[in-house]
Amino acid sequence: MSKNTVTTQWVKDYTFVSTNESNQSVVLDASISRDGTKIAPSPMEAVLMALSTCAGIDVKLMLTKAKQNFSDIQIKVIGERREEIPKIYTDIKLHFIVTGNDLSEKQLARAIKLSAEKYCSVSHMLQGVVNITHSYEVIDP
Repeated sequence: MSKNTVTTQWVKDYTFVSTNESNQSVVLDASISRDGTKIAPSPMEAVLMALSTCAGIDVKLMLTKAKQNFSDIQIKVIGERREEIPKIYTDIKLHFIVTGNDLSEKQLARAIKLSAEKYCSVSHMLQGVVNITHSYEVIDP
């Protein structure tokens, strides 16, 4: 079994820095103050970032293995949260926008499906709690 270790340090106000074993850091913040100012993503925004990055890595890897000619992958994510505390996500929509010449929509759809159903660890952690949907579009430059 593998394990990951992260250390999170309070900086000021509601800003924290989380650092992994490789000494790589991420700043996270919350808009708890009256003016709602924050300097970094919130932990809940970071969940969406982690999910979309995980799925994006899977899709990039599978499209590369399938020898698809693409130049860009963008994933737009919308997370809907319930009003009551804890304000967890109830629905997350991932929309993949992939730019490529003669890109096979069949290959892209397959890559997204495999990521969602088999490979993306973040997605699997959220399954059963959050309704996650996927869509895509292909842009031919």
